[in-house]
Amino acid sequence: MNKGTVKFFNETKGFGFIKDNESSKEYFVHSTGLKDNIREDDEVTFDLEEGKKGLNAVNVKLA
Repeated sequence: MNKGTVKFFNETKGFGFIKDNESSKEYFVHSTGLKDNIREDDEVTFDLEEGKKGLNAVNVKLA
């Protein structure tokens, strides 16, 4: 389980990016990978899953 901060999330389009606290890498997140509703600057925990264009954040929950 990774920990990070929501850097951007567009509720209308259903996607955004989460910045990992340890590696500082940013991961794509889609609304289908959310367990909780998220907003920019929320602290979250997440898993990573291989997607079409690299790793995606899934099972995203508020920390």
